[in-house]
Amino acid sequence: MAATAAAGVLGNRLDRLPLSPFHRRLVLALAGMILFEWVETYAFAFVAPALRAQWGLSLSGIAVIAGIGQLGAFIGGVLGGYLADRLGRRRTMLALVTVYCAATALCVVVQSPWQLMVARCAAHVGAQGMAVVAIVVLTEFVPAAARGRLQTYKVAVGSLGIPIAAWAGYFLVPQWSWGWRLVFGLGLFGVVFAWLIRRWVPESPRWLVARGELERAEEVVRSIERQCGVPPREEPVSVSAPAVPSAPPRPVGPDAPGRPRLAELLRPPYRRRFLTVSVMWVTGLLAYSAFNTWTPTFLSENGLELSDTLLLSAVLATAAPLGALVALPLIDRCDRRLAQLALGTLTAVTLLLFGLVRDTTAVLVLGCVVSLLFQMTVPFLQVYSAEIFPTRIRALGSGTANALSRIFNFAAPMLVAAIYAGLGYTAVFAFLAALGVVGGAVAVAFGPRTTGVSLEATGTPEHPITAKESAHP
Repeated sequence: MAATAAAGVLGNRLDRLPLSPFHRRLVLALAGMILFEWVETYAFAFVAPALRAQWGLSLSGIAVIAGIGQLGAFIGGVLGGYLADRLGRRRTMLALVTVYCAATALCVVVQSPWQLMVARCAAHVGAQGMAVVAIVVLTEFVPAAARGRLQTYKVAVGSLGIPIAAWAGYFLVPQWSWGWRLVFGLGLFGVVFAWLIRRWVPESPRWLVARGELERAEEVVRSIERQCGVPPREEPVSVSAPAVPSAPPRPVGPDAPGRPRLAELLRPPYRRRFLTVSVMWVTGLLAYSAFNTWTPTFLSENGLELSDTLLLSAVLATAAPLGALVALPLIDRCDRRLAQLALGTLTAVTLLLFGLVRDTTAVLVLGCVVSLLFQMTVPFLQVYSAEIFPTRIRALGSGTANALSRIFNFAAPMLVAAIYAGLGYTAVFAFLAALGVVGGAVAVAFGPRTTGVSLEATGTPEHPITAKESAHP
């Protein structure tokens, strides 16, 4: 009960802070984790045609390499979430960025498809793990009124990884037979952001309170308050009274509130929330990654030259960061669930049109719109999945839901290849369009409202927040 009261006080203190250079540095450092996740995820799409020609790979061979990467991302998402809740957010990110950089170095020197599969699996473990923890860390530091906005800035900066991978593929892959190695080598720049994490990102005070380390949490919060120009409270968090009433925590098992357990996500009171965000991640990311992964290859198969497909894909990828910026005016004003449904519907319509056209200009325009809409949904999805779990299992819940989308993507490349082989080019985009609307519909039907509400409230299942209630505490 004391920890619950302390969490309420600490949450209010963090929520009342004005945005400051501390928050901007935090966004920049954490955006690096997202940037290199997307470099790792999408670099393969732009080197796949060259690898296919150089190593004589079939479409199914390309699908297997892409699928193995998704298996690594699944492991990274679950492992990263578990370790972040168990050992701490900051320590986990630093460990996983080390794994990512080491595996990226291996990707540069591989000599066969089998070696590439192993190296990319390990790289995805590190990339996905550090990305899911970065989402949670930013959620736990940012004031409730600006939570979505700062996540969106992080996504906008991080999504630069997509055009970086695309343009690197365009300029480097056609020039040299080993150009694809340089594209994979981009991940080595992740050491820069590892240094920024060490320098700028403290341990999450919300996590410290959940672990009972009230003195450390108080020290971190006071340091942030000083950086924001706000006088620290005279009374420490460990003895303050809660600013708002809070229901007593519901015992979850014999180990509560200690070690996080995956089983908690599959039983009340968190099962419904976990299943909701899992469906949102699975359907949204499957459609997004399939579009980005397969578009260069399918365009090449339908008659465009390699240089043309890489150029088109690079232009489409450049639209991605703009999508996050377009989401800025909406994310802290609109119900996140309704926004997901509206954006998913628009994406589905655009995907259907994309699958019907063959003219280069039409492909370019519609592809840019698809990339824009996909990227608009990312900050909504990231912040929502981290808001609806309590601090003790926040990283595990949001990370595992994200990771499930990756394990589905393990089979997705082969499924997409099968649809293409059996039903054709247009059928692939009809399938992706159908996926586009599912996540938002499930969120509206089953998810709680979180926009502008404190994390201490959104993570409490005894007080669900419905669409009929106010968006503000």
